[in-house]
Amino acid sequence: MQLHNLGWNGFFAIQQCPGTPARVASASRDRFTVWTETGELEAVVSGDLRRNSSLWPAVGDWVGLRPNTCVIDRVFERKTTLSRKQPGKPIEEQVLAANIDTLFIVTGLDRDFNERRIERYLVLAQQSGARPVIVLNKADLAPSLNLDVDQILHRLFACTGDPVLPISAATGLGLEQLSDLMALGETAALIGSSGVGKSTLVNRLLGLALQPTGAVRADDQRGRHTTTTRSMFAMPSGWLLIDMPGLREVQLWAGPDQLDSAFHDIEQLAQSCRFRDCTHSGEPGCALAASDLDPARLENYRKLQRELDYLDRKLDKRLMSETKARWKVIHKAMRHHPKTQR
Repeated sequence: MQLHNLGWNGFFAIQQCPGTPARVASASRDRFTVWTETGELEAVVSGDLRRNSSLWPAVGDWVGLRPNTCVIDRVFERKTTLSRKQPGKPIEEQVLAANIDTLFIVTGLDRDFNERRIERYLVLAQQSGARPVIVLNKADLAPSLNLDVDQILHRLFACTGDPVLPISAATGLGLEQLSDLMALGETAALIGSSGVGKSTLVNRLLGLALQPTGAVRADDQRGRHTTTTRSMFAMPSGWLLIDMPGLREVQLWAGPDQLDSAFHDIEQLAQSCRFRDCTHSGEPGCALAASDLDPARLENYRKLQRELDYLDRKLDKRLMSETKARWKVIHKAMRHHPKTQR
């Protein structure tokens, strides 16, 4: 394996590292499969990294191995980071994948098709720094469900401006479009709910049945988890693909700028509002209210805006609490160790 075929470039090369560069291909708790120029290795993190680093290795990360060992001493600074809020109550970031160039947002053209879910994934993509591509899988099923594929393509592209690709992983229809978007050594990741066909898509692209697949439920065509770990695969045409388990819960870890970028049509309309601080909730002169914008899309924008406002308040509160606790420790140390009088 040559490093540039694994995604190595100048961004990582200028980060001085005394050890052996390696890329994380899969992660399972404390054990990692990494790719190096000499081949695939199983690695663990060092005690120093565990205690002192704010970065924990994620799939796609470049790491430094201690010379002549399989011990990870360092995680390189990331070029891009795909994250969500940790599921549940904790206000913490969960890194899903690192150093990806393209995010394939996969959804099925079946009874589980949901444009509002796509919009949420687009905010994650904007936050990550990767270029988003909307992949409409199961295009072969759309006619039987009376889904107008051309109309959906036009609507999604008009709203987002991002590439929208209709494909069928089951039949192979349109799969060449994905490879055409990727260059040698670039990395893509698949994101989507269980049952949209991500694992079938990986197998079809590889030409091998490496990822387990399963049938969707007959009543609502939602899937069950078949992929349980995040793993990276080398595609025959020289690019890399990260497959991830289906996400049941997608809480955002982003900011207002990423939301506006994902809803660029709303952002452009909002520039014509009478008031600069318009909240688009019924104010006079609101350009959104006077437009023919899909009400469901506007309501989802408002919902995501409220969600990000809540996240921002929680993060500010946590930062204030952590700062207060840190100063409390400093003041306590000063009381117990007063400055020696001369």
